[in-house]
Amino acid sequence: MRYTGPKVRLSRRAGVPLTRKAVRHFERRPYPPGEHGRTTRRRDTGDYGLRLLEKQKLRWYYDVSERQLRRYWALALRRPGASGAELVGLLETRLASLFVRAGLAPSIYAARQYVAHGHIAVDGRKVDIPSYLVKPGQVVSVRERSRRLAPFVAAAEGVHADERTAPYLEVDHAGLRFTLIRRPERAEIAVPVDEQLVVEFYSR
Repeated sequence: MRYTGPKVRLSRRAGVPLTRKAVRHFERRPYPPGEHGRTTRRRDTGDYGLRLLEKQKLRWYYDVSERQLRRYWALALRRPGASGAELVGLLETRLASLFVRAGLAPSIYAARQYVAHGHIAVDGRKVDIPSYLVKPGQVVSVRERSRRLAPFVAAAEGVHADERTAPYLEVDHAGLRFTLIRRPERAEIAVPVDEQLVVEFYSR
């Protein structure tokens, strides 16, 4: 199942801010949640616990269920590159993930909602599946009928955009569209996860 509780709580469990909103909250409370959070020592976690936490961080960052992550892991194993890098690359090319990376949504949770509610089109056709894997050359845009909604008016002004656009995307904020130019390389994906530990978790 996907986690539907407080999102900042996940960042505190992970030990790193997983969303932009979590950054300022995490700075105030950089310890795990709960009654004994202040006294919890993450460095005492065993090898299994460390690998499990990295796997969970990857799940939480992309907001996917355990079942979905295992499906992506199976796909990554069939690809010719390093399994960990391929896994992160697959997660990064999900429609909801790229919508956030393009600066058109404030978080992965908002992006999922935009897609699921039918506001997004790929190559001019409505796609309402957040897990849809975008292919190089495909153009993702906000549908014409949705462009006047407040979240997209803000997105068109670049409110959610990063200082630097991901090198594998060509983004037109004013036009509320972006194109995946090529498959992203692992070094270009800003994910606070050691994917090798995730590989070790699934290979145990």
